[in-house]
Amino acid sequence: MLRHAPAALMLAAGTALALPAAAETELTMYYPISVGGPLTQVVDAMVAEFETANPDIKVNAIYAGNYDDTRIKALSALNSGEPAQLAVMFSIDAYDLIEQDLIVPFDDVIAEEDKGWLDSFYPALMANGRIEGKTWGVPFQRSTIVAYYNKDMFREAGLDPEKAPTTWDEMVEMGKALTNDDHYGLMIPSTGYPYWMFQALAIQNGKELMSNDGLTTYFDDPAVLETLEFWKSLSTEHGIMPEGTVEWGTLRQAFLEGKTAMMWHSTGNLTAVKNNASFDFGVAMLPAHTRLGSPTGGGNFYLFKDATDAEKAAALKLVQFMTSPEKAAEWSIATGYMGVSPAAYETDALKAYTAEFPPALVARDQLEHAVAEFSTFETARVREGLNNAIQSALTGTKAPAAALAEAQAAAERLLAAYR
Repeated sequence: MLRHAPAALMLAAGTALALPAAAETELTMYYPISVGGPLTQVVDAMVAEFETANPDIKVNAIYAGNYDDTRIKALSALNSGEPAQLAVMFSIDAYDLIEQDLIVPFDDVIAEEDKGWLDSFYPALMANGRIEGKTWGVPFQRSTIVAYYNKDMFREAGLDPEKAPTTWDEMVEMGKALTNDDHYGLMIPSTGYPYWMFQALAIQNGKELMSNDGLTTYFDDPAVLETLEFWKSLSTEHGIMPEGTVEWGTLRQAFLEGKTAMMWHSTGNLTAVKNNASFDFGVAMLPAHTRLGSPTGGGNFYLFKDATDAEKAAALKLVQFMTSPEKAAEWSIATGYMGVSPAAYETDALKAYTAEFPPALVARDQLEHAVAEFSTFETARVREGLNNAIQSALTGTKAPAAALAEAQAAAERLLAAYR
């Protein structure tokens, strides 16, 4: 971490004998870098600003890959005795982190007079972090899934460039008009986070994938099966999407290169698309079937239990700084992730930015229709079973009904002990 060392070293050299060394609390923060823009530089700049304002706190940011990589590396460090006080990890990791007794609720660390801060965030973004009356995760790198579309391709296909599909039927109809030998009409990623895209489709089809207590899944429900059959039909029946899987990690580039007219992806890619698109593009809420909907997504701040009281206080100060309205606005503009509180959208910076670039409001406006991201006890293993079912159905390895029945049976086995 750059800490403006030359001036600090010169001052220290001249006064080392006269002044006692300042007490310093050192924090290690694990952070996921997986999508969108130059996130490392953005986080580094925010941390440097925090350190300047708090010279008694040093922050070591460890960038650890995607969310799963971050969880594995942070927990491995904790288990081996390496210091770590906080991390941004999946909002859906909360159940497992609580079960493993690794984190503390923010309610137990924050001063009584500051507890209103925990109510300052969008309720939909708090849904994954609030469990049994306690706040275990505070939102930061948060998103909903949005639909990006190439307005130039819409014009060429004779479609209204200001009107994205608002229903599944419209998406199929427009997708057919947009598909030709050079590009597909639509791509929905099915690697990386296939369960996330599937949850969006299932919600739109009127069905949640899990209960709100982390104990039950509904993978074999008829509406869920219908959802997977619809996803597969986009390629096999309607021909508007490639057969097999669509890569999460390369989809943004495929969209920028004109290989698809529409893509579903995280709003965390918004600034990168804005900065790199050579064509006129639009952003819209996901289309409805029986209802509108997207799961929320992204990462929350967590505080590790084994930190000292001084370290927890310093970590809380960092979290409050990075989620403040001004910093949340700065973060949203730089990345495309949403400002995590209504107050962020009342800042002059974000007001001006969204007036100039209205697509930056789509993910936030979609919160009205959003639900908590898929999360259960044994989240990683339950999710893996669902991911495998989705991919095996899309690639034709298994029939959708058989794949989902297998995933449901596995989830039942994993969750039985927690009931």
